[in-house]
Amino acid sequence: MDKRDLSRLFQERVKSLLLRSGDNQSSFAASVGIDRSALSQLLSGQSTRLPRVETLLNIAERYGVSLDWLLGLSQDEGIIGELRPSLEIEEGVDGFEQTLLVRWHAEATGSKIRYVPARFPDLLRTRAVIAYETSMVHRDPATQISETAFRLDYNRQPGTDMEVCMPFQRLQDFAAGCGIWSDLPRSVRLQQLEHMAVLLDELYPSFRLYLFDGRERYSVPYTVFGPYRAAIFVGEMYLVLNTTEAVLTLQRHFDGLIRVAKINAHEVAAYIPSLKVV
Repeated sequence: MDKRDLSRLFQERVKSLLLRSGDNQSSFAASVGIDRSALSQLLSGQSTRLPRVETLLNIAERYGVSLDWLLGLSQDEGIIGELRPSLEIEEGVDGFEQTLLVRWHAEATGSKIRYVPARFPDLLRTRAVIAYETSMVHRDPATQISETAFRLDYNRQPGTDMEVCMPFQRLQDFAAGCGIWSDLPRSVRLQQLEHMAVLLDELYPSFRLYLFDGRERYSVPYTVFGPYRAAIFVGEMYLVLNTTEAVLTLQRHFDGLIRVAKINAHEVAAYIPSLKVV
């Protein structure tokens, strides 16, 4: 689609949302996190530029429409996903066992869960690594420790089936103390790798970790909970997708990561001790 046509459709659809809402331009703009002058410019038709992704997401969430419809890529107005704060998923006022994450795992019992972690799979992390990582983002390590214990217990239950894909370079960087792990002592990194190898051997084949070449393929962090939903991690929030088409698309993406894996699940536990810990 031509950029001018895309911009025109976007303007028309925002105008229809504005009319439908009954709001004036000032209140509409405030509800999606921009000022009135920015909204007027978007609706003027004088520019083909679209707003920032954050603004698009705010409009879609506030008025219950899909991004594809908002951008003129679909005639289906229905929303296909929702944004949820990560704290809502990872923490709960009544304890970790009351969170959405636990509920989604329970719903997916008996189905395959597929997971691309932001760093390491949560259930494989030691307490020392959790404390180090949470200190960088000023989060409570106790919550992450509870989540790790839950995931580990979940994967020890009969009938569980989880696949994980991540770049093998992440393990190499960790072993070498590169990047965000540059201040993590060698002894802690060595303990983490030994812990990981033991758990991978114990949990296989119900838990399978595949390592692909991060120079050849890229993936954002996400989890697919069986056929029910997928959650894409976007920093402090999750984009939760609930439609069959969206879930199947991410499942196919995950299949592609497994197909190009350089180190397969039955090989990873033996591969980890070969890493040079600096």
